[in-house]
Amino acid sequence: MGANHSREDLELSDSEYGLESPRREEEEDEDNYYSDAKTTPSSIDGKQPKTPSSLDDVEAKLKALKLKYSTPHANNPTAKNAVKLYLHVGGNTANSKWVVSDKVTGYSFVKSGDGSDDDDDENEENEENAWWVLKIGSKVRAKIDENLQLKAFKEQKRVDFVANEVWAVKFFGEEEYKVFIDTYQNCLFENTYGFEANDENRVKVYGKDFMGWAKPEAADDSMWEDAPDSPVPEKETSLRVNHDLREEFEEAAKGGAIQSLALGALDNSFLISDSGIQVVRNYTHGISGKGVCVNFDKERSGVAHSTPRKALLLRAETNMLLMSPVTDKKSHSRGLHQFDIETGKVITEWKFEKDGTDISMRDITNDSKGAQMDPSGSTFLGLDDNRLCRWDMRDRHGMVQNLVDESTPVLNWTQGHQFSRGTNFQCFATTGDGSIAVGSLDGKIRLYSSSSMRQAKTAFPGLGSPITHVDVTYDGKWILGTTDTYLILICTLFIDKNGSTKTGFAGRMGNKISAPRLLKLNPLDSHMAGGNKFRGAQFSWVTENGKQERHLVATVGKFSVIWNFQQVKDGSHECYHNQVGLKSCYCYKIVPRDDSIVECRFMHDKYAVSDSPEAPLVVATPMKVSSFSISSRQLQI
Repeated sequence: MGANHSREDLELSDSEYGLESPRREEEEDEDNYYSDAKTTPSSIDGKQPKTPSSLDDVEAKLKALKLKYSTPHANNPTAKNAVKLYLHVGGNTANSKWVVSDKVTGYSFVKSGDGSDDDDDENEENEENAWWVLKIGSKVRAKIDENLQLKAFKEQKRVDFVANEVWAVKFFGEEEYKVFIDTYQNCLFENTYGFEANDENRVKVYGKDFMGWAKPEAADDSMWEDAPDSPVPEKETSLRVNHDLREEFEEAAKGGAIQSLALGALDNSFLISDSGIQVVRNYTHGISGKGVCVNFDKERSGVAHSTPRKALLLRAETNMLLMSPVTDKKSHSRGLHQFDIETGKVITEWKFEKDGTDISMRDITNDSKGAQMDPSGSTFLGLDDNRLCRWDMRDRHGMVQNLVDESTPVLNWTQGHQFSRGTNFQCFATTGDGSIAVGSLDGKIRLYSSSSMRQAKTAFPGLGSPITHVDVTYDGKWILGTTDTYLILICTLFIDKNGSTKTGFAGRMGNKISAPRLLKLNPLDSHMAGGNKFRGAQFSWVTENGKQERHLVATVGKFSVIWNFQQVKDGSHECYHNQVGLKSCYCYKIVPRDDSIVECRFMHDKYAVSDSPEAPLVVATPMKVSSFSISSRQLQI
């Protein structure tokens, strides 16, 4: 899987699949096509064949004739929109291969509901609700969107995609390939944004300062070369966990299924279940159990009656904030529990409130990337659909609040902004200096400085998919957004009018903005992942100036997927050769598990030993947590 190009990039050779000469193929197909319509041979006694006994027989013969004669692309590679269709069989086994599905067939782009397709129900749809559909012969009919996971190979005049199965289409000429790609991109734009694909509408969608996103070939990519000096590894064909990624520890869950993972940068990390917290020890080769499991106090706190969705370490990792959703269907919470790790007790149950009114929060995070190690830290950030704020756990009257109080103590709203409407915030992350990146339902990513939450310094446009998770490097130069079908990597660097290099957190970037890059699964691996979505993409973890994140990791179903950060930033990387549109990287390593993954993260950089370029990777499933160390000088991808 992943970086293995031996299966995916296989040349679809005609000779490999035993295709005959055009004339012989035509004769054979002619025999096949018309066999049902031939005259029945005379009987032995010389009598003529009998007349069909019913209209049904006649209709059957006519239908057979119609099917044969209505196939204009059969055996005619020069026909308009003629292509060759392949199907991938064998899954991820050693016997997997491409087989010819149709030697010659045709494709078309049709709009559902315009009378061009055969679905009577869809023909009744209003034009406003219609979308573009890709049809290939009688075997493929799929809505054009990111779920197709379409990948193009210009040198082979070929595209691969997922539509229930994994398909490959090969074109008979370069111009035919180009026409398909251009038309596909236009249909994708219209299906995504609801506008016809033209320059005016691209400005409407992206904004005039971000036209490099609409036309990446014209964008300034010089800022992408800001990567640290380290060698880009040679491509490797092995994808599974091998000599350079070794499983070191495997820890069974105690006290219930794991719901979330709280990695510590100091001595311990924590596995949170619905019944308690399991304490594990941090080592240079991963995390391993200490045999300590703290159960929630059912009598003194409601935390035991709900499932903590979010765990946030603070105060030198001696305290933990636990946030549970109001209901299983709603991710928001009206308060949280403060858990003292040293005593094993919930010491405070906090309530979110502003101006005397109860409010909810969707997510919480630390003030900055290293804030959880600050022993005096008492503030943290909160996010709701239209709110971005900072909460303070210190009582404004100088009195300690705890569960002995008759009423639930209220967190102090110390800074922030409540937007009137339309932001639809979903997730956020902080840099080393406390700047904030916020992802939204419309795909936008907004950048706020550490001193102001009222107005974003920069707002990157969406690509049509909601941002479900966001992360940012310690220095604020790079942002990683997660969508269901791809990851988006954004460079925030720009040169201001004085010639100084800044990030989009510190000032408005103007119109000299680099195009983003996408990180995707190839169609084969996407199909193997089933209907699972990307979740929780993160950089490796550093909390010190001058150190660089080296890898990116995300979860999709039972897979942890790892990209080499330096490789993704390298503009000369082979994945980007001859690509159309935004550059997309398909070189990665997959770490498979037997169960769906709850969370996966790299440990803190301090746990990277001298012979390894990276700290161990921790992968949690509901019933166990595994640690993988990188044993070579560089993880080969």
